[in-house]
Amino acid sequence: MIFDETYTLSNGVSVPKLGLGTWMIEDDKAAEAVRAAIEIGYRHIDTAQAYENERGVGAGITASGVAREELFIQTKLAAEVKDYEGAKAAIEGSLEALGLDYIDLMIIHSPQPWMEFAGEDRFFEGNLAAWKALEEAYEAGKIRAIGVSNFQKEDLANLLENATVKPMVNQILAHVSNTPFELIDYTTSNGLLVEAYSPIAHGKILDNAEIKAMADTYGVTVPQLCIRYVLQLGCVALPKTATPAHMKSNAELDFVISDADMETLKTIEQIKDYGDASVFPVYGGKL
Repeated sequence: MIFDETYTLSNGVSVPKLGLGTWMIEDDKAAEAVRAAIEIGYRHIDTAQAYENERGVGAGITASGVAREELFIQTKLAAEVKDYEGAKAAIEGSLEALGLDYIDLMIIHSPQPWMEFAGEDRFFEGNLAAWKALEEAYEAGKIRAIGVSNFQKEDLANLLENATVKPMVNQILAHVSNTPFELIDYTTSNGLLVEAYSPIAHGKILDNAEIKAMADTYGVTVPQLCIRYVLQLGCVALPKTATPAHMKSNAELDFVISDADMETLKTIEQIKDYGDASVFPVYGGKL
């Protein structure tokens, strides 16, 4: 079962290969979604301060009845927090909201505040300040692993060259038709694990006839093919859904994409329209 498969971080911490993304799941619905996912078999749950659903995620964890040490819970430091004291307070805020004694992985959500995403200022000093707070929480045992999200090569280099504790994870947008191979190679060559969010392209890949035809040859759905794709790239897959039937289907991955088909998937024409999500910076928009 995919739920039993893990990657190992540079510090020896195990990370389940398949996780549940909770972006756009409202706080009052997150508890039931998380509880259902854990009942199905998920052990890796991804949230963020920006999602405003940490309280609900924590409630779902409690309601699941599964021992805390069997779960891998990750959250993200808000992109706007670029100072040491602010980061310290935000870390404590996440622990309190989630109702947990420790967080398995906490990552900086973006190298830049969302309103300045993809701008010229990379906020190197601010990221180092926030990182110091994460390092201290890590050393204190409040966080088992620390990392980043949406970091490009220069952002990673800033931490790799100046941090005391090296980042262990980079969570990035990666899916069939939009896979940043150069960034993935740079990230993994420096000992970081890559987590792929939106592995189904926020649902916009479902209408791609070429991908659908390939999925049919394997007797699987398009989401299953796309999740398997990022797993075979060596990435964690974080598909987002609040629907138990989709959670179950997304985990039915007992097949292997051939090398030839992987090469084909790597060259699928890029999706440029993410529908209602296109306004978000990570999909090329501006909030």
